[in-house]
Amino acid sequence: MKMLKKKFRIYDPKLKEECAVFGISNNSDASTLTALGLHALQHRGQEGCGIVSFDGNKYHSEKRFGLVGDNFSKEKVIKTLPGKFAIGHNRYSTTGGTTLRNIQPFFADTNAGGIGVSHNGNLTNAIKLRTKMVEEGSIFYTTSDTETIVKLIARSKRSKTVDRVIDALFQIQGGYALVVLTQNILIGARDPFGIRPLVIGKLKNSYVLASETCALDIIGAKYLRDVENGEIVCFENGKLESIKPFPQKKIRPCVFEYIYFSRPDSILNGKTAYEYRKNFGAELAKEEKIEADLVVPVPDSGNAAALGYAQQKRISFDLGLIRNHYVGRTFIEPSQKIRSLGVKLKLNANQSVIKNKKIILVDDSLVRGTTSSKIVKMLYDAGAKEVHLRIASPEIKFPDFYGVDMPTKKELLAANKTVEEIKDIISAKSLKFLSIDGLYRAMGFEKRNDNYPQLTDHYFTGDYPVKIIDELGEDKVTQLSLLSTGSNN
Repeated sequence: MKMLKKKFRIYDPKLKEECAVFGISNNSDASTLTALGLHALQHRGQEGCGIVSFDGNKYHSEKRFGLVGDNFSKEKVIKTLPGKFAIGHNRYSTTGGTTLRNIQPFFADTNAGGIGVSHNGNLTNAIKLRTKMVEEGSIFYTTSDTETIVKLIARSKRSKTVDRVIDALFQIQGGYALVVLTQNILIGARDPFGIRPLVIGKLKNSYVLASETCALDIIGAKYLRDVENGEIVCFENGKLESIKPFPQKKIRPCVFEYIYFSRPDSILNGKTAYEYRKNFGAELAKEEKIEADLVVPVPDSGNAAALGYAQQKRISFDLGLIRNHYVGRTFIEPSQKIRSLGVKLKLNANQSVIKNKKIILVDDSLVRGTTSSKIVKMLYDAGAKEVHLRIASPEIKFPDFYGVDMPTKKELLAANKTVEEIKDIISAKSLKFLSIDGLYRAMGFEKRNDNYPQLTDHYFTGDYPVKIIDELGEDKVTQLSLLSTGSNN
């Protein structure tokens, strides 16, 4: 097989969530609707996509590299996926390499029949489980922790598929949302803390599972409710069955769903993500006194927070940075000189807006700080008088192990530098982060409950809700790898 020529990946400093999941039952257009749902969830993963369908007799699978629209918009592809049941997946790899075999949904034949699985999240004990199964004779074909789940379901001695899923879930740990397809049954499951999201919708007589409500909107489905933390939902013969096999825990959803991951129009706990982000910006504005001429967002991640900040401060809001929306994840193979242009491939300063202005530059988060420094320089080069950087979330000091592609602690700028030192590194006139209690106030809480936090906020606090059994050392891995060497693929 020919080696593919390596392409230049445009550097994107934002955190990346692992995946999106989607499933639909009892609909003659199941695969088409799944493709549309995945299209709405494209922001959650762009490396690969796949659909598995069931036609009442056989399973059908299509998995491709790249975007949903490039792969599943053609009628001839959808025709290869017949049936009234389908599940889909968008992949952003955090464990395992970017190879076709790692693209989901995964499918396997078991002694109880075929089963397809789509998974969003990361298991924190996958290496331990995998090692044990390999020692017992199991063969693995991928480097994804999702295959561990499939193997556990297949190995169960229970007769009913939903009981097999329960058996598997009692053995895994971490943050996860699962969509499982077996014959004429659709199953959804969410981890006991509800770290990763999963919602239920209904389209006439069809039930739908999706990572976010925006996937329901695109197909005209009605949002019913979230799958509860630790809940398993089973859709069979047009009925919904709820099973809660785990000891009850208080829900702790991932705070970054509210800050960044979810699409702005998706509903989280009764409000759109857009509303929360505006509130973050407004709360940040309440925490300080500063004089400036203009509030400028880092598009598109800082748009809502910047608007909230500007409205709270009653300072003008304008687009001082223009984003090129047609830059994909890959590009030509440029020289090092072109590669060093970096952020200019995506953003450019709007000189007529920012010249001779004191600017409040607002973004949702700061990870490594490399792009922030380039943007600040870009604004100064375009004539800005002052640039004050404001981050609408607290300092990120700890890595993630539940499905977010995050650097090691050594690479997280706020884990190793003070706010004053970061300000000097990025050459801003001033720098301020939203406080942790400010974050909670913006979400409707009085403050953070230090005894039992309302959210999974370990990025800021180091308070991990699930034990990291597979951790190999922060200097060795950026995410939990399933390779025995502990390398990060």
